[in-house]
Amino acid sequence: MRARLVVFPVKGRNWCFSRSVDPLSPETASSCNTPTTLKQLWHKLTSSEKHNSNNVELVVDFVSHKMNNAWIGLEKAPQGSMKNKIHGLGLKLLSGVKPSEMFLKSISKDVSQVEVTYPSSLNARLVRRRLRHIAMRGTILHNKYLYGSVSLLPLTFVFSVLPLPNVPFFWILYRTYSHWRALQGSEKLLQLVSNDSHTQNFGFSNVKGSEAEHNNSECETSNLQGVPSILVPSGELEELIHSGGKTDDGLSKCAILNICTIYKLNPIDVLKYRNSM
Repeated sequence: MRARLVVFPVKGRNWCFSRSVDPLSPETASSCNTPTTLKQLWHKLTSSEKHNSNNVELVVDFVSHKMNNAWIGLEKAPQGSMKNKIHGLGLKLLSGVKPSEMFLKSISKDVSQVEVTYPSSLNARLVRRRLRHIAMRGTILHNKYLYGSVSLLPLTFVFSVLPLPNVPFFWILYRTYSHWRALQGSEKLLQLVSNDSHTQNFGFSNVKGSEAEHNNSECETSNLQGVPSILVPSGELEELIHSGGKTDDGLSKCAILNICTIYKLNPIDVLKYRNSM
């Protein structure tokens, strides 16, 4: 499966790294195979001849599915209720999660190729080096935070004796899952962009409009299924950055929202890059 990554500077040395949202991604179809009950989970674990790592993945997907359903239930809770207040607290906690973590989590194990779109004024080697840096840094940080979160789970579980929802335990449980996914994404991304000899650079000239540029990209990359990373300079992205204007806070919010709309990015995560140190 190929993932389209979009890379561009937003403020000084702060760069945005984000993955385009693909509603037809195979990940959506694979999520349908996730067991939804303990009976289904036990059946899949005992009936399949999978390795231990795949069984762990299955259990993690099951827990993730349960957490997502619980979060949806909190979101639909009546205004002013306890569940609604917990949902508001969760949103505040999630707002503090770094955008780089969300980006690394989006690089799943199914990704076998990344197509990196970046402004045409940037050097391809610099873009690849920044990708390697964020991937390598992610492997170190999220490995450390993963062990830290796991060590806190028994401590926060003690609060279950209180007659209130154990918010600390479920938050640490989510952070454990999130760091594990980000660690996997870091390792996968590092694997895809590390070997320079297996990276293909493309240059597009006299290409205007997102549709023409996308068609050109699809045409030239269709025969590169075995290449793990493809770097595609974009004149359109360069134009969006310059035409949007810059402020003291970096790239203007209007320009960022336009880029997010055209390249199907999550604007909340992209704006976090501009505000991060």
